[in-house]
Amino acid sequence: MMNLILSMYAKATGAINNERGAQSLEWLGIAAVLIMVVGIVGTVLNEGIVSNGVTDIIDGIFDKINRSL
Repeated sequence: MMNLILSMYAKATGAINNERGAQSLEWLGIAAVLIMVVGIVGTVLNEGIVSNGVTDIIDGIFDKINRSL
């Protein structure tokens, strides 16, 4: 009886301690999130939403500097 309990315990702890599959899924999830972020940033930059806004802000700063001189 003791041998049966020990073998069941060994099998259960072996399966619980095996986290290689879970770790692979975590890395795949991180990679998927990074790909989505890069895609979103690329789309926004291609549409000119950010570049026009940044250009307007920089132009406004230079205009204020030129007026103060």
